[in-house]
Amino acid sequence: MATEIERKFLLAGDGWRAQIACSQAMEQGYLVDAAAIEAGHARCSVRVRVSDDAAWMNVKSARLGIERAEYEYPLPLDDARAMLRDLCRGRLTKTRHFVPVDGHTFEIDVFEGENQGLVVAEIELAQVDADFPRPAWLGREVSHLPRYYNVNLIAHPYAQWTPRERAGEDA
Repeated sequence: MATEIERKFLLAGDGWRAQIACSQAMEQGYLVDAAAIEAGHARCSVRVRVSDDAAWMNVKSARLGIERAEYEYPLPLDDARAMLRDLCRGRLTKTRHFVPVDGHTFEIDVFEGENQGLVVAEIELAQVDADFPRPAWLGREVSHLPRYYNVNLIAHPYAQWTPRERAGEDA
């Protein structure tokens, strides 16, 4: 079984920008989205993502936490674009910046559209209790808050969050 171990953080500064190794524009949507999960009709999300000239389908378990089942498969680009256009209720756009730090890579997502203003750093780990660097620009961990999950940002975009939610506090 494929397992993703991922931790999410808010940022405490822009120092990461000087360390960007590369960046990718991404557009994604969900075939099985937050509404289906919240209603109890689904135990996973199913995402379609396009970045540059590549596309993938991703299936991820709907449980909270840093360790979740995840499967990812390449898709033909034209099929993925058609799925985004015709089958997804909404789409999410962002630029992902890859920032290497001490042998690890942080993926920093700068969201656009209704999620503009939200910037989240993610790091994938080999083990739940693995050590990782904590650069000065890394802020509060939000791995346990579902509103930061991409699947939720389409139905509940950052533009609609309360000031407390935007500060990373529990609502």
